[in-house]
Amino acid sequence: MTARRIDLNRAGLLAIPADVLLQQDLESLSVFQNALTELPDALWRLTQLTTLNLGDNEITSLPDGVGNLTKLTMLDLGHNALTQLPDAIGKLKARLNFLYLSHNQLIPLPESLGRLSALTYLNASDNQLAALHHNIGDMQALVELRAYRNQLTVLPDSIAALSRLKELHVQQNKLVSLPEQLGNLTQLRELDLSDNQLTALPASIGNLSKLRRLNLRNNRVTALPSSLGNLRELTHLDLRANPLSALPDGIHEITTLEKLDLRWCGLEPLPRWVDSLRARGTLVYN
Repeated sequence: MTARRIDLNRAGLLAIPADVLLQQDLESLSVFQNALTELPDALWRLTQLTTLNLGDNEITSLPDGVGNLTKLTMLDLGHNALTQLPDAIGKLKARLNFLYLSHNQLIPLPESLGRLSALTYLNASDNQLAALHHNIGDMQALVELRAYRNQLTVLPDSIAALSRLKELHVQQNKLVSLPEQLGNLTQLRELDLSDNQLTALPASIGNLSKLRRLNLRNNRVTALPSSLGNLRELTHLDLRANPLSALPDGIHEITTLEKLDLRWCGLEPLPRWVDSLRARGTLVYN
């Protein structure tokens, strides 16, 4: 009787054992944190796999054979040395819902990634991405998108099609502007834009009526749109280290607000309504 699940994490492996690769009924394989540099052809014949964790190795390339694993729901390729992904990854469109690519050296993502219509979680943080492909909007099942610590300067307009997105993390990039279509992400709960080069926000941000956390720390924003006051479910608003000249009065009408961080903004004088936030311990200031 063969095993359905095999975990060989932190086992000092230089290669996946041959006997593991013979188990055609294998459904879950984890070889996390080993010293693998290459992936054998036999791995792509394990077509019953639903979970494959190759994270934290020294893998430099992903063969086209990955497209054979059409039953995969989870694929972890994080913390390797990948510079690109094969187009064949798009063949995993039927079931793949979790894809972890963080901490590689990826410069582009393949256009075929847009075919992953079942994907709910994508983490492409800590790479060298200069852009997100325009067809990212085709991944309409996405609930969480993490692309922080890359080289992004803009977000594609097509991001507006991600109608189920609840978390968007694009901090520590080089974003200089945001598309007006950002306001279409009406299911968004958390938006992290910190440590970019933004000078303004689109007025449509006020359409994000379910937003709870908004982080704008360390940008170049001088003025905020009055529509910010429409975010009536906001609990955390971080405006640290922006050269703000004023605050929209509507902020004080957000009764759900638990923390407003205005440190290093140089706002003097503060509007009078800030006193009520200070009194209830909501304000963090210099």
